[in-house]
Amino acid sequence: MLTRIDHIGIACFDLDRTVEFYRSTYGFEVHHSEVNEEQGVREAMLRINGTSDGGASYLQLLEPTRPDSAVGKWLEKNGEGVHHIAFGTADVDQDSSDIREKGVRVLYDEPRTGSMGSRITFLHPKDCHGVLTELVTSRTEH
Repeated sequence: MLTRIDHIGIACFDLDRTVEFYRSTYGFEVHHSEVNEEQGVREAMLRINGTSDGGASYLQLLEPTRPDSAVGKWLEKNGEGVHHIAFGTADVDQDSSDIREKGVRVLYDEPRTGSMGSRITFLHPKDCHGVLTELVTSRTEH
């Protein structure tokens, strides 16, 4: 399945619903959650994987706890999401097929060639809480 990303922050209207989407669609689990009163957010850190240097990759999901918070104001203006997130996978064909079976629209019938000879496809942002999501198999993996 999906193996890597950098830490990406995603603003959302309903944290529980967004966490459930990432859990049921991709298999990511919450590593840490908290309410940051100063920032006016409730957050969940979804751990993607560890690295050989002891680090990890995460998605940070943010729900405002009050409309005047920075995230609340951003959501009001922009809606949920970021431009896109690129997830690495050893098998873009299989993973896109598995995700399609879960009801998420995959934008390409067959993966296409991306940067540096990679194979890519995108998932429809309306099925991914406003986030255009890219699946990437690097050239060295296929």
